[in-house]
Amino acid sequence: MSVVPDLAGTGAPLLFDPYDYAFHEDPYPLYRRLRDEAPVHHAAADDLWVISRHADVFAALRDDETFSNRMGVSLDALAWSEDAHTVMSFLALDGAEQGRVRKLVSAAFTPRRVRELTPQVQALTERYLDDVLARVREQGEADWIADLAGLLPMDVISEMMGVPVSDRAEVRRLADLVVHREDGVRDVPLAGIEASLALMDYYLAMVTERRARPERFAGDLTSALIAAELDGERLTDGEIQAFLFLMVVAGNETTTKLLGNALFHLCAPAQRTQRDEVFAAPHEPGALVVPWIEETLRHDTSSQMLARYVVRDVEVAGTTIPAGAKALVLLGSANRDERVFTEPTRFDLHRDRAELAQILSFGTGRHFCLGANLARLEARVVLEHLVRRVASVEVDAARAVRVHSTSVRGFASLPVRVIERDGRGA
Repeated sequence: MSVVPDLAGTGAPLLFDPYDYAFHEDPYPLYRRLRDEAPVHHAAADDLWVISRHADVFAALRDDETFSNRMGVSLDALAWSEDAHTVMSFLALDGAEQGRVRKLVSAAFTPRRVRELTPQVQALTERYLDDVLARVREQGEADWIADLAGLLPMDVISEMMGVPVSDRAEVRRLADLVVHREDGVRDVPLAGIEASLALMDYYLAMVTERRARPERFAGDLTSALIAAELDGERLTDGEIQAFLFLMVVAGNETTTKLLGNALFHLCAPAQRTQRDEVFAAPHEPGALVVPWIEETLRHDTSSQMLARYVVRDVEVAGTTIPAGAKALVLLGSANRDERVFTEPTRFDLHRDRAELAQILSFGTGRHFCLGANLARLEARVVLEHLVRRVASVEVDAARAVRVHSTSVRGFASLPVRVIERDGRGA
């Protein structure tokens, strides 16, 4: 681990260790010190150059000629490779290569296809929310993650891809293993490697099956990716396989964490007034649900950090990052930068829209998250349904269990108690 001077006078050395479980519990005090004391910090133990201020993160994300994606976006050594695109799709490509694959994928994964998912998202939400409320009536509480937030995003993506219902629990289990990091293991653990290989095999089999029997699977996203064509170009089987893997890991995990983080922060004791304000408007939930989602994305984003390969020597905030280095851009820190956001540690549903427009949770530029609209759609539908059916929610924060990951931040378990609008529940 790397130590820098304690310019803030806290008395403690500044240590940046992205694998540390204590850091996963609350990284934000450390982010603040990084921004103030070492906006570009060399964490020698992992040889990472850590960029923490909003302006510098924004600039790095938009300059892939200097801060390249070609080695992938994960800080883990096993994932850091020129072959990263074979599992991360266009997320691990730059320039013309990135543009080609992204355009072809976008031809299948269209805004219209996302909008058309709304009835399915609503039906799944109603089904899982029924289960949550029934469990609260029977047992006094439910697990927001296990009973809803961890199920719905995977079902939405699986339905869109054409994954059979019978396979979804196993696909979800494998996706969870891909992002989990074991205490004391400073890389992708063996279980994560095995889960990645199993998912890649599974999606390649899906592509192969659809090529052999296209009439049976017409209409799903996998078939649309096979059929996508632009200027005579088509996606290879490997490119489709990589995009499906990216979707199930990035799309599923980040939305699950968004739904968990949203409930956790709104139901914190300090937010009681704002929580009551949200649940006081069951007939017009959208008025506060959308700001609730956006402020959650700012305050505690699911995706905390992304790695970049530094192509040439570059000066950032007065520090030279050498060519060949691995840079780490901290999205979570950028979203709490006092230079951009007023009282950034405060969760505020009424935050100015101009500030919320500056959040970097989904990136920026040519690598802006292709699934951002889907994540926002799912979160909006779920939280609006919750507000319509529930008069009050309490989260048992003391018993909440965090996910331990270098790439996503959220909960593996979130016990909740609710009071339904008809007075049932506890």
